[in-house]
Amino acid sequence: DGGRRGPGRLLLLLGLARRSAPRPPSRPRRLPGGHWRRLFLTLSRYLLYDVNPPEGFNLRRDVYIRVASLIKTLLKSEAWVLVLPPWGRLYHWQSPDIHQVRIPWSEFFDLPSLNKNIPVIEYEQFLAESGGPFIDQVYVLQSYAEGWKEGTWEEKIDERPCIDHLMYSKDKHEYYRGWFWGYEETRGLNVSCLSVQGSASIIAPVLLKNTSARSVMLDRAENLLHDHYGGRDYWNTRRSMVFAKHLRVVGDEFRRKYLHSTDEADRTDYNEDWTQMKVKLGTAVGGPYLGVHLRRKDFIWGHREDVPSLHGAVKKIRSLMEKHKLKRVFIATDAIVEETEELKKLLPEMVRFEPTWEELELYKDGGIAIIDQWICAHARYFTGTSVSTFSFRIHEEREILGFDPKTTYNRFCGEKERNCEQPTHWKIVY
Repeated sequence: DGGRRGPGRLLLLLGLARRSAPRPPSRPRRLPGGHWRRLFLTLSRYLLYDVNPPEGFNLRRDVYIRVASLIKTLLKSEAWVLVLPPWGRLYHWQSPDIHQVRIPWSEFFDLPSLNKNIPVIEYEQFLAESGGPFIDQVYVLQSYAEGWKEGTWEEKIDERPCIDHLMYSKDKHEYYRGWFWGYEETRGLNVSCLSVQGSASIIAPVLLKNTSARSVMLDRAENLLHDHYGGRDYWNTRRSMVFAKHLRVVGDEFRRKYLHSTDEADRTDYNEDWTQMKVKLGTAVGGPYLGVHLRRKDFIWGHREDVPSLHGAVKKIRSLMEKHKLKRVFIATDAIVEETEELKKLLPEMVRFEPTWEELELYKDGGIAIIDQWICAHARYFTGTSVSTFSFRIHEEREILGFDPKTTYNRFCGEKERNCEQPTHWKIVY
């Protein structure tokens, strides 16, 4: 039973393995270098997390922002480090014959940039530092079985019996086996369920007072809400999520070669230190092309009303190109081969980033998505797909680069959609 404690000897082992971390002398906003870094890590407790398997790459990036705000709350009391959950086994990553599990964050993001916001380490580093593939305490986050009555929302958290079938099972040594990001040798020493209703930092008292576990994992972390969506802390974390340099270089080279787009001409100069990058909205001009994110596949079935047909999308693209006097359009899409061929016939001016097999193997599906987003983020004008997290991430990237919101917060409308509401502008806060 995942809701109960393990056997006595396991608790004894836990008692030996755990030590409550002493308070740091002051709150470290970033991971220090050299000797101090080693000392900080020696004294730290580790927070790990995972997300519901069906959730995609771009929602997972949003969950990272929620967990980062929790880490900031914990750091006010104790030394904590966030262990970055390896990427893999995502629904949209469907390229065959490519190894896409246990992918470190450094493949997609710049770790020194993340560390300027909160202390983070890769999972492999956690394994090396913590003395083995063991996580002291796993909390599976869930809703309340009784739900909540309308008009009576309150933030609360309680240890409760597990509602769903537990995705962990005990081995012969009484340790818990689970997915653990594809690391088959990883074990949980104790698993229990927490019903949670509220923002990320609601769990801080549980981690600080109810458990002395050195390493704690929050599974189903998407059940935590944002502490302050759209606030300064939100944007600091979002700005720190700088794409890996090698992916940005590929995107920049593609822009230069096929879209006559350079940072100098487009007024999209990029500072490698995100803490020093503050651009006034409306400064960026963007490359001489239209950027489009056209979601297909499961969106056609799940969002029929507000997603256009291919012909409807092409009609809108043509009118936008005419309006903004643009001769090229860059399209990021998950359309199947037949639809892509149809698009090419209808839109000969269309440009796409189509990786070779070698590039796909090197950058993986996640890297290709980032390259697509980076190119869309530099367009003169962008239009995306309704309620798509892929489009949302492009909005944020363009906000960071300093584009006029009118050129960013746009989406396609469905042909039968009566009230085509455009995306909300979440203004960047420094």
